[in-house]
Amino acid sequence: MSRITSLVVRGILAGTLLSGVVAGAHSTVDAARSTAAGYTIGFANNLIGNGWREEMICAAKVQASVSTTPVKVVVQENQANTALMISQIRNMISQGVNALIIDPPDPTSLNGVIHQAVQKGIKVVVVDQLVTSPDAYQVENDQVAYGKLGMQWLAKKLNGKGNVVLLQGAAGAPADTDRYNGIKAALAMYPGIKIVAQPHTGWDFAVGAKDITDLLNSNLKIDGVWTSGIDYPVVNAFKTAAKPFVPVVGADTNEFVKQLITMKSAGLIGSVVTNPSTVGGAGMALALDLLAGKTEPKISKLTPQVWDNQNNLAQLKSVYFSNRGATFTNQWQVPGWTTYTKAQFLTMCKG
Repeated sequence: MSRITSLVVRGILAGTLLSGVVAGAHSTVDAARSTAAGYTIGFANNLIGNGWREEMICAAKVQASVSTTPVKVVVQENQANTALMISQIRNMISQGVNALIIDPPDPTSLNGVIHQAVQKGIKVVVVDQLVTSPDAYQVENDQVAYGKLGMQWLAKKLNGKGNVVLLQGAAGAPADTDRYNGIKAALAMYPGIKIVAQPHTGWDFAVGAKDITDLLNSNLKIDGVWTSGIDYPVVNAFKTAAKPFVPVVGADTNEFVKQLITMKSAGLIGSVVTNPSTVGGAGMALALDLLAGKTEPKISKLTPQVWDNQNNLAQLKSVYFSNRGATFTNQWQVPGWTTYTKAQFLTMCKG
């Protein structure tokens, strides 16, 4: 199933965000239009109904809104259908977009259509997870580091010994593969840590909740849980099962941050490994720089930070949003890339 939307963003006039104008999916634009006329930038996403991805796209729209050049953002999405994604990208190429931002399903399947776009003079930026195409510019959260740093923290909390459950993401996705490679690199230093279960959740919170509940009901001995961002359901499952908390590694999701703050006194120990969805805003900034003729590296990586509720409680409190949903990402900007304000971000991205 496909959902196609577009948004016209006109930048800042008198310090006020202008509202988006929804356009038809089959509107035609001229890729060779002048800078003064503005840009059309396509965003291709292969996962619908995921709050992290929704915020990623929203961050790109916010960054576009503060551009001094008018920007029209056209979003095409599908639910894990690679063939449809290729077709959607080709459609945006035929519409004459100036640049494309893509969150890919795997490292290789989009290489051909990326090449087609570049041959047409279209700037292509891949965000979130890397592809092997030499044609694309790429900016990603360092997913190998995400897996390694989180597992190192967990192994140290367990004093190098214990049974660990992994709640992984989507099998075959570049980010999931990279995170697991990071985990393996960390565990090479901790032979006493044993992975006793590692289901793939597809980054679906409901699936992750069922997976951890089933594991708790099986009476499997669990000493710690590492998650690929499906984190707050783990805490809820332990609480529902009336089992003592174990150390949990998650991402910077709003509800998990809240749990680490409010349930520390109840014995919850956990850490956030940052994985900002606002990498979408960084991707937009990169696309606009390329369209402006700036020279940029082919691959840029955002280094994750680790915040735990024993040493970084003040940091966790500073990023929690009391008026946003459970899956809202707390890192609202990417320093060095995004240039919008917190107020602008929260105005457009409701969570």
